[in-house]
Amino acid sequence: MKQAPIKELITFDDFEKLDIRVGTITAVSEVEKSKKLMKLTVDFGEHVRSILAGIKQERENPYEIEGKQALFVVNLPEQKMAGEVSQGMLFDIGYADKLTPCLAMPEMTVPNGSRAG
Repeated sequence: MKQAPIKELITFDDFEKLDIRVGTITAVSEVEKSKKLMKLTVDFGEHVRSILAGIKQERENPYEIEGKQALFVVNLPEQKMAGEVSQGMLFDIGYADKLTPCLAMPEMTVPNGSRAG
């Protein structure tokens, strides 16, 4: 793999604006109007969110991530896609580099809602 160049520098204040949290994927379901999107129901401890992720064609079995903890960006504006609302973004690894994406996840179980950074 040829690595992409490093993006332009940001300040620590820019980084601090991102709210990346651990959540447990409690359910994975089809988004009827989409060939790419799956709906993830994610438990963040004090609340549950629906997050749409373009994993339908990336994985042989997109349901295999059910029950796993992963990282999510939770302070993005809600986005309507294919008739559904997404309340965040799955933080995965590999897609931008045309690799088979994998979850960015903690090495051990941590409380849902734990912050990264």
